Amino acid sequence: MALPLLILLILKGGPFLFTCFVMLLTFIGLSEFYDMTLPGRKPEGMLASLLGALLPLAMVGTDPLRFPGTLTLTGMDPHRFPAFLTLLVLLFALHFLFRFQDIRLAAGETALVCFGFLYVPLLLGHLILLRLATHGVQWIFLLLVIVMSGDSAAYYVGSSLGKRKLYPAVSPKKSVEGALGGVAGSLVGAFVFRYLWFPELAVADCLVVTLLAAPLGQLGDLFESLLKRSCGVKDSGVIIPGHGGILDRLDSILFAVPLIYYYLHYVIQR
Repeated sequence: MALPLLILLILKGGPFLFTCFVMLLTFIGLSEFYDMTLPGRKPEGMLASLLGALLPLAMVGTDPLRFPGTLTLTGMDPHRFPAFLTLLVLLFALHFLFRFQDIRLAAGETALVCFGFLYVPLLLGHLILLRLATHGVQWIFLLLVIVMSGDSAAYYVGSSLGKRKLYPAVSPKKSVEGALGGVAGSLVGAFVFRYLWFPELAVADCLVVTLLAAPLGQLGDLFESLLKRSCGVKDSGVIIPGHGGILDRLDSILFAVPLIYYYLHYVIQR
């Protein structure tokens, strides 16, 4: 049920509704992150999640006068995001200065709050920038195809052919064969998608984007596994029965989407 709703939202929801959806994902993802990393600071984690959910909106400019009574998103704003991020960093730095619980933990707790703003809102906010780009809907779906086809291929290839461990200290079940199979699956999925729904994308660009984004998405998965092992938890949350939390579903996207956006911005559009 969730996947058809997501597809409908991307196709018909428009940039502003999509932005609201990304902000909701950001709030849930940040809540999971702080529940894992700062279990003893629930009030601070909730406040940081609420304020951090506004950061993706701060990444884009707005033009409320273009259509009277509406809010129109206009693309990347080079000043709003760093200004709001600076405000949040100062706010929580001062909070922990005067409201610490254990002074030996204060530095780590402050750093974790600030890192959460970078890990979830900053990376995930690039989904909005990608959606606002030319052919933004196709780019979003290409990202999802690269990640989802890669995940599926990695699982089946790793389950049947996996022998050499990829990174056992972080993810004991992943194999080198599975990782290579995941990249191959991403390539197949990306080129099928390009042929059927995104012919405007050059073959060379499709190849380069996939070869860069697919391994980076796998590294995003490994990084989230590192966080979970460091915190001693199996899943980031329980919001998706049988599949863990939102971060467990977004880990690959978090690392892949900025690369795709900047490749589009600095290579294709130039």
